[in-house]
Amino acid sequence: MNTPTILLGAFDRHNFGDLLFPHLAAALLPGSRLIFAGLAERDLRPFGGHRTHALARLAAEFGNAPVRLIHVGGEILTCEAWHAALMLQPADAVPTLVARLDAHPAERLAWARNTLGLTSLAPYVAGRRLFPRAQLLHVGVGGVDLAHSPPALHAEVIEALGEADAVGVRERQTLAHLHAAGIAAHLIPDPAVLTAERFGPTIAAHAARGEVAAVGQRFPGGYLAVQLSADFGDDATLDTLAAQLTQAALACACGIVLFRAGSAPWHDDPDCLQRLARRLPGARVQVFQSLQLWDICALIAGSRGYCGSSLHGRIVATAFARPRLNVRPPQAGEPGKVQAYTDTWEAPELPTSAPVDAVAEQLHQALAADPASLRSMAGELAKRYRRMFAAHLPPCNRR
Repeated sequence: MNTPTILLGAFDRHNFGDLLFPHLAAALLPGSRLIFAGLAERDLRPFGGHRTHALARLAAEFGNAPVRLIHVGGEILTCEAWHAALMLQPADAVPTLVARLDAHPAERLAWARNTLGLTSLAPYVAGRRLFPRAQLLHVGVGGVDLAHSPPALHAEVIEALGEADAVGVRERQTLAHLHAAGIAAHLIPDPAVLTAERFGPTIAAHAARGEVAAVGQRFPGGYLAVQLSADFGDDATLDTLAAQLTQAALACACGIVLFRAGSAPWHDDPDCLQRLARRLPGARVQVFQSLQLWDICALIAGSRGYCGSSLHGRIVATAFARPRLNVRPPQAGEPGKVQAYTDTWEAPELPTSAPVDAVAEQLHQALAADPASLRSMAGELAKRYRRMFAAHLPPCNRR
């Protein structure tokens, strides 16, 4: 009998990294009977993603079966039910829901539980309450702010991780917290380090046609692939960024292509990119319209370098041995998941992130990185992920 393998993650909404994860896990599980699970029934196939099945329904169907359930990546350990449910709503419905419920914790939790059909406070973390006979695995997940999460959510997550058969996290900050809590976690890179190795031909095919090919024709001298979340949308920040990006583009004689890495609520805002584009020299800028997963990968892979706020924009650039620089939001507080990840895996001599007023200088340094060193790092991270993934997947024999 081919025991089902449930791949669980936030790939029920449009976010670059989350759309990638199930492809990467599936590529390492040839011949497996795979079920793609999120918190809602969604079809992201038009964007290069998957059709997902709701976790609540899968728990009812497979809860007493000896399935394998793999949490395949993402900052899932701190994703609260309220936020998870909101990100699955139409973007225009979110402001009304927030205005009505955000100040009322009990009501918003009740709404989230009813929406998701789950009682979990951290619904992307499945424990034995839902799947008592499953082999439960976490491979490359994150939870940078877990130590500061609400106590009830923290306790639920620690309990679920303590019940898991294997736990692999993607950066040292989460690893240290889990070790302090008594969880025998291991360190593994983010799954997206495999993007070039596993999907290079698919991405090359997308690079040769459509909007990606048109970008290459418009900027024969190359371009910077630039992405920004909605956190950068105030006028003063956009003014500063425009000046910095113009300086960087002139220095490397290339264009600037602005793209979105996610269209789910609280991700990237198209209006923010349009307003930035209007501040840049018209001959040097283009707003990339496609939200198709492989188009975005091809845009990054074909660039002179990536610059933006997305962790997975950076990691895909790493996989293709491209220079990369993250931009810190103007109101950034404690170091977040990008810094935690780069502190763990990035070469110490490379710039990792910059405030908006230092982007040009730091991009210049990033673009000067030795190509051979970037290729070597890409290969080593992919090799490590493959090795650790295999180590986390013993035969599924739970009864």
